[in-house]
Amino acid sequence: MLPDKYVITIGRSFGSGGRALGKLIADRLGIEFYDKLLLVKAAEKAGYNIDFFEKGDERVPRIIGGIIPFSMGFYPMSWLGDATASGTDAVYKAQCDFMHEIATAKPCVIVGRSADYVLRDVPNVVNIFVHAPTRECARRIMERGDADTEDRAVALAERTNKLRANFYNFYTDKKWGAATSYHLTVDSSQLPIEELADLIIDYIRRRLGK
Repeated sequence: MLPDKYVITIGRSFGSGGRALGKLIADRLGIEFYDKLLLVKAAEKAGYNIDFFEKGDERVPRIIGGIIPFSMGFYPMSWLGDATASGTDAVYKAQCDFMHEIATAKPCVIVGRSADYVLRDVPNVVNIFVHAPTRECARRIMERGDADTEDRAVALAERTNKLRANFYNFYTDKKWGAATSYHLTVDSSQLPIEELADLIIDYIRRRLGK
């Protein structure tokens, strides 16, 4: 039996199907799922317009004047509330606050947003990273209509992955996508998504089961 409170975080390369896998895991476990919804909730709490949050989501903040009082963590980050902090910093701070709130309230799956690092001191957190070969990611990207050719899909994946890696590497002391940064990494091209979900759920039950 799983504990009353636990969190599954999912990092993912673009086009790997990590979001869909996270949603399936959440549905099968009967727990909450947070991805873009995390932005909406954080925006509501911080009083920001959601368009403002979309522009800052998973992007590295501007370094004003070339100097930033950065602490490599999420708490304390009082500078994020200062007038000198960029909009992206405020987005990150609001998301961190909200992730802590939901992580200590109920079981959930959180996709992206360096959640594994943000929640590093919270008990019962399992960190997953989902990846796949470039051509497989390109196929998924084209199937969902984000690009109309393989070359464009590959370029989009590379650009998005660079943004995600820069965001993660800036806000954490770990490396995005590196096996040592997570508890479990999976290649989504090796098994159907349903079987991958079963595998990860079994791992979670073995890790956290009472």
